[in-house]
Amino acid sequence: MGVHQHLTTAKREYVLAKQLLRCGTSVGAMIREAEHAESKADFIHKLAIAQKEINEALYWLELLEATDYLTPPQAQSLRADATELLKLLISSLKTAKTVSRH
Repeated sequence: MGVHQHLTTAKREYVLAKQLLRCGTSVGAMIREAEHAESKADFIHKLAIAQKEINEALYWLELLEATDYLTPPQAQSLRADATELLKLLISSLKTAKTVSRH
């Protein structure tokens, strides 16, 4: 069972679940858009949006744990995945910005 389904079915939490789903799926969409960016600046812009969205997802995960909709182990596992993705995006952005300066 996915996180959104768990939150809406088992916990009956809809607002935070929807926010997490929205920003979580936005990350993938922005990365996909970056793959076909019109320019290096557009590529950087799309990845920067993805970075903001994953950071927002981390915020919603914190709230879900603080309100006991997610257990600490559930939240930690999801935070670890989101943090790893955030690190990859930060690294990709640094590389893209360095390459675009040369």
